Amino acid sequence: MRAAIATGEYHLGGETFINRHIEHLFGGNTVVVCGRFRGDNPYGKPYFVRRDGVSGRDIVVAPWWIVRNRIEHGTSRLPFGAAKETLINFLRDERVEVILAEFGTQALALAPLANAIGIPIFTYFRGTDASKAIRTERMRTAYRKMMPRLAGVFSVSRFLLDNLGKHGISHPNSKVIPSGVDIRRFAPQAKVPLSFLAVGRFVEKKAPMTTLRAFAQAAQNLPEARLDFIGDGPLMDPTRSLAEELGIIGKVRFHGAQPHNTVRDRLMSTQFFVQHSVTARDGNTEGLPTAIQEAMACGCITISTRHAGIPEAIDDNDTGFLVDEHDETGFAEAISRAVTVPDPQAMSLRARRAAEQRFDNHVLLKILEQSIQDTLAGRSLPQRPQTPETA
Repeated sequence: MRAAIATGEYHLGGETFINRHIEHLFGGNTVVVCGRFRGDNPYGKPYFVRRDGVSGRDIVVAPWWIVRNRIEHGTSRLPFGAAKETLINFLRDERVEVILAEFGTQALALAPLANAIGIPIFTYFRGTDASKAIRTERMRTAYRKMMPRLAGVFSVSRFLLDNLGKHGISHPNSKVIPSGVDIRRFAPQAKVPLSFLAVGRFVEKKAPMTTLRAFAQAAQNLPEARLDFIGDGPLMDPTRSLAEELGIIGKVRFHGAQPHNTVRDRLMSTQFFVQHSVTARDGNTEGLPTAIQEAMACGCITISTRHAGIPEAIDDNDTGFLVDEHDETGFAEAISRAVTVPDPQAMSLRARRAAEQRFDNHVLLKILEQSIQDTLAGRSLPQRPQTPETA
């Protein structure tokens, strides 16, 4: 089966879950539809860039299409005119049989077109697209109109599906399939005692300064404890300044953004993984963080929060520790409990086994493929809504 993978930007090295689909879904029989091409095509895939500009002819009719699409579909992001024609030609020339939109927002732009040319379309929800994106009624309406056009919906966590459901956005063919991790590449090695690691963007929903303050509190009597941060972002400099203010700059190292292999190598030897995820003020949440799945696969004892899909990964007091969002004192206490676990090797092994059972991306890829195939074998495509053009 030949699949088109629809994503916002191609190629982003950090989007390992999407890149795996591009490289391996249906044996690698894939093409890419993206909103922006970043100049790197490591998998040698045919690709189509949706936002190559509007032709002179289409500039004239653009206002009409924008208004019409917003009324009919709840969004103005749909391609029209020459852009629509060239995309249709690309999909037909490449003999695409199914479209997998890697984010709900990508599906918004493609679902009506897919229905019009008879190609089934599925979408994934991964985090922002099912949290921050649905704060406005306009977007919620667009999602509700989109759902009947989809052949099926996947999500990295039950939390995201439930969050959509609270707003009347649901699909009868929905399934939770985490992004997963390559458990053969992410595996435990000898752990450096009292080593801590945080991986991710320095942004509000990662709460890096809360993580730092909690670590400082818990590590007061742990002279050997060290915390490494990998990642960059707008809160990196303030977090570094806070480390100096707290007098623990000697215990904390800021590595900036690093290649995925570097993250893997660090995880394999790290004893404790820390991530204090919270709901940002703009409503943005995690889905089920890949870094936590990777940390568990590497046998890290993880300290995190009861946020989004994280409790679906970590069994509190068994494979890691969970506290409420913004509970800085509780997070420090959880770190203290983690370093005094009677048998840390046993907890590390339980974390690894949980990752093997829940997050093996080889297994999850097969589940995704089978789910798509079963759907297409068992049901017809969504009926294309009647419009003045098709009635």
